[in-house]
Amino acid sequence: MRATTPHRLKAHVRPAATSLAAAVLLFGFQLATANGASADDDPSIPPGSESTYTPPKIDSNNPGLKMRDGTTLADSRVLDIVSIVESEGGEERREETNSNLKFALQAEVLFSKDSANLSPQANGRIAAIVAEIKKHNAKRIRVFGFTDNLGTYEHGQVLSKKRAGAVHGVLTQQLADAGITYEVRGYSEDYPIADNATEEGRTKNRRVEVSFPTGGSS
Repeated sequence: MRATTPHRLKAHVRPAATSLAAAVLLFGFQLATANGASADDDPSIPPGSESTYTPPKIDSNNPGLKMRDGTTLADSRVLDIVSIVESEGGEERREETNSNLKFALQAEVLFSKDSANLSPQANGRIAAIVAEIKKHNAKRIRVFGFTDNLGTYEHGQVLSKKRAGAVHGVLTQQLADAGITYEVRGYSEDYPIADNATEEGRTKNRRVEVSFPTGGSS
């Protein structure tokens, strides 16, 4: 089992059929003596997951912003409203912001163990995502594969990329739109959404994500 590197995310597992919504405008208070630490020192995330909205400008001299002596106002940033809905068994996960829609399908519902060959029921699962892509008229689609932390990182990288490629192949067949641009990647065990210390968590982490901008941001 490989050790998790410091840059990898550890996400909280959501209960079944739970929706989370939160809008946050973050003002970071940065101590002048904080060894250069910044409010933006967050772990990296897969491309396309960042907020596309420009943070508002904040006047640090505004008398309404009361800060302790010796502190300065860090750059403001916007965290998108996020709604997450997960099926009871965790096989499917839908994550939506005001600018992006992401679907995650567990590898077990798409592939056999340690395989990139799609199962008979995979087309139906992917077809539901295709319907959403058509609904939003998305023209830029990301297909990312992920594994758990068992086995070597290199094997996970190859397998996750092949699985993303298999889903990409079905998308191109069902959409048949020459105007769509795809980004297909394999991330191995990076960016887990659950704890790899348990089989339940590893099952959630073995997944393929399909995401695309919404609201005319394609």
